Order: sequence, then structure tokens, then C-alpha cells
Amino acid sequence: MTALALPTRRDEDFRYADLAALAPLWPIEPERFVLEADEEAGLSIIHTGADPVVREIELDLAAGAKFALHLLNAGTVYGRFAVRARLGAGAEFTLGAAQLGSAGQVLEVVTEVTHAAPDAISRQVVRSVAGGKAAVNYLGKVLVEPGADGTDGEQSVRSMLLDRTATANNRPELEIYADDVKCAHGCAVGELDANALFYMAQRGLPPEEAKKLMLQAFVAEAFVGAAEEEALLDAALEALGALV
Repeated sequence: MTALALPTRRDEDFRYADLAALAPLWPIEPERFVLEADEEAGLSIIHTGADPVVREIELDLAAGAKFALHLLNAGTVYGRFAVRARLGAGAEFTLGAAQLGSAGQVLEVVTEVTHAAPDAISRQVVRSVAGGKAAVNYLGKVLVEPGADGTDGEQSVRSMLLDRTATANNRPELEIYADDVKCAHGCAVGELDANALFYMAQRGLPPEEAKKLMLQAFVAEAFVGAAEEEALLDAALEALGALV
């Protein structure tokens, strides 16, 4: 049996990947979740360790099934999470992900969500923060197949750069082959609001604490409604301590 070749930068989903860190872990065995009609399930992942982590998650949702995935990607070395979801009629997929890096690591979330039947819903919220020489990546594709009328797909992607040496690579993508759909994506890369920081400083809040509070609110948007919201936020707050 021929071993699966290591991807190169010509592979679109690996354009910004840390291939040197990926090589000893390759190939990756996908984790597969199959939900029957009207079944509901969820998964929360917290990655804050010192070892590289690469995971591939495959979701197959039958009619009316619902799956919610919430992820904190904040390890001190390479962290890559690739998600492929196929949605049946009326199925719902939710992704809430936060990425926090400051140690020069590469952190990335790669998604491909296929609306294969009518009236399915997908929601993706990704919030990334990078300081130092870290790179945070999101490559996300929503594919609406022929006949998947009534699709409702949304991607909300925002990255915050704390230093000019940090990098954010965001690529939300829509590919639509059906009529009567509602699909949208929003993408922004920015810095902390200087006016807001000044306002908080004028009221006696130390700069580091002000930054931490603003970043906490920013990251929390990814975890709204998660079954393990408190654990995700607690881990995110601890990771933010290394950024500010």
C-alpha cells in the first residue's frame, strides 16, 4: 500500500501550514462522526499543550441532525484542525473557534462545509489573536451543491494582531450551485482599538488589564452557546496571559 504523500504548499489547504511540524505526524487518521436523522451531538476541544497537534474531523449529518464544534487552538507549537462536514436536508452545523498565539507558532483551522440537500444551516465564527511572530490561519469553504435550495451559510472571521511581526491569513470562500440560498462571509484583520484603550486608561485601568479585557470579549464570541463554555473561556483567559 502506497503511503499518502506529504502535502506541499501547492495544496491549497496547506498553503500556510508548518510542513516541517506536520511531517512526523503525517498521515493523519480522520476522526469520523456520523449522525442519524434528528440526532444531536457536540464536541469541545481545548489545545494548550507544548506538543504539535494535527487533527482531521469528518462529519456526516443526516436530515435534521445537529452538530456543534467548539475549539480553542492555543498550543505553544503547531496546531492544525481540519474539519469537513456534509449536511443533509435541514441539518445544522455550528463551529466556534478561537486561536491564540504569541510564541512564533502556526495555528490554523481549515474547514469545508458541504450543503448537500435543501434547508441546511451552517454557522462558523472564528476569532484569532496573534502576537510576537505567531501566524494564525483560517481557510474555510462553504460548498452549496445543486438542488440544495434554502441553504443558510455564514462565516464570521476576525483576527487581531498585537504586533507588526505577527501574521493572519484568512480565506473564507463560497461556492454556490443552487438558487434561493442565503450565504455570507465577513472577514477582518485589525488591531486593538487605541481609543478604547485610552478610555479605559483614563478610568484607572492598567494597560495590560485593559488589553486582556478587550481580548477576552473578542474571543468569547466564538464560544457563545457552547456546552463547555466556561471551561473554554477559562482556558482562553489563561492563554491570553501569555499574550499581554
